[in-house]
Amino acid sequence: MRQQIEGSRAVAEAVAACRPEVICAYPISPQTHIVEGLGELVKNGRLAPCEFINVESEFAAMSVAIGASAAGARAYTATASQGLLFMAEAVYNASGLGLPIVMTVANRAIGAPINIWNDHSDSMSQRDSGWLQLFAESNQEAADLHVQAFKLAEELSMPVMVCMDGFILTHAYEGVDLPAQAEVDAFLPPYEPRQVLDPADPVSIGAMVGPEAFMEVRYIAHAKQTMALERIPQIAAEFEARFGRASGGLVRAYRCEGAETIVVALGSVLGTLKDTVDELRAAGARIGVLGIQSFRPFPLGAVREALQGAQRVVVLEKSFSVGLGGVVSTDVRLALSGLQLHGCTVIAGLGGRAITKASLARMLTEAMADRLPPLSFLDLDHGIVERHLAREAAQRRSGPVAESLLRDLGSVASKVR
Repeated sequence: MRQQIEGSRAVAEAVAACRPEVICAYPISPQTHIVEGLGELVKNGRLAPCEFINVESEFAAMSVAIGASAAGARAYTATASQGLLFMAEAVYNASGLGLPIVMTVANRAIGAPINIWNDHSDSMSQRDSGWLQLFAESNQEAADLHVQAFKLAEELSMPVMVCMDGFILTHAYEGVDLPAQAEVDAFLPPYEPRQVLDPADPVSIGAMVGPEAFMEVRYIAHAKQTMALERIPQIAAEFEARFGRASGGLVRAYRCEGAETIVVALGSVLGTLKDTVDELRAAGARIGVLGIQSFRPFPLGAVREALQGAQRVVVLEKSFSVGLGGVVSTDVRLALSGLQLHGCTVIAGLGGRAITKASLARMLTEAMADRLPPLSFLDLDHGIVERHLAREAAQRRSGPVAESLLRDLGSVASKVR
């Protein structure tokens, strides 16, 4: 049924339709409305049987999810930013144990300085943890991906993160077609765990593994991610056939036919990029967009196939590896190994900075003219950066970086007034 609904509530409704048996909740913005919504559904009896557990930290949330999943329950939790970092040890444990936990990550910047707004640095920091990572472009896709995520996780016995942009999606009200319970029940079979703690048949889970088998354990996790490259598009096709709409998959091309320049991105910025590309196409530019829905496993073959006909590739990303450059760009370059393409990385939207069509159009115009450097930062204020670096060069006690920059911005604003 289609409703005008907040993104977080849409996700809560979709997760509830998947019939989780244990939900572990610790509030951290911007995911809090999701677990609040699920708590309400458990309390009023709409989601039953389900145990809603309020825990004392994000580490505890993932630890309880691990225990619940190991005991044979369908388990779910949600987090963001520093919360994801706090549970990092348990995040690795969940994947190492091969437990099919589903977790929403409401993507948010990592401090310091403290910042509650959106970028992708939190989930990107866990890209090597062994979790599958699926990125949503819209609230509709965020809701749909959770239904697919439970099926994928339980088939492979691997945990899945569904990543949706904090505030941009979680707090936005949009029309979302919520899946009916009967439809989800027909699509997602009852949970049958591959491993379960049973007092009648005791086994050890998570025991010490030495050099004789540890590499093989990690390789099996890698092999399952490779299997996911086949199952993700298959499950997306099954979802489309049953629910009548396309969501998920590995990648999605937009106006890439005959494109000389293709922009690669993931998350909600794809919508703004598509609008910008429409306008550039109307002006005669041969440009397209490639959206990545599956970041882990990374679809090397699908990305290569989609980009190999282009002359240049621009990777727009909302996180970066300090001292190196792009995170997603590294994977895209691997996919394009051996192809003679001009590639650029553009870092944008860090800490929630707005990514506007005007800025994108200027950047893409520069890219199409081959005037974009290999690494650039969209709408970076070079003036305050240079002033602070000059201050550090001139005086030893130059003060904390963030506060110094804010003072500079305040003095600039006062002059404008």
